[in-house]
Amino acid sequence: MSPSTPPTVICDQHGPAVAAVVCQHLVGAHGKPLGFVENSADPDDLQGWCAACEDAFVAEGGLTASFRLFNDFKVVCANCYAGIKARHSVDG
Repeated sequence: MSPSTPPTVICDQHGPAVAAVVCQHLVGAHGKPLGFVENSADPDDLQGWCAACEDAFVAEGGLTASFRLFNDFKVVCANCYAGIKARHSVDG
């Protein structure tokens, strides 16, 4: 089985890059850290959302329509993902 090529996006800031997914709350949020929950153990599958989305996910019991509406997944590049993760990660 050959490894698959990860999807890419064209980022306004970074150009062509590997695609990643984050919740709407993390995009453009530069104030107080919102928390960051990584949703995949696969380092090539970049997915994350904020603490409020994690609470909603648990309360909903999964990826329900209500959760998806609250989360409103956004595609970003891997470089933006790394910056968002660093900015919103909260030390335990």
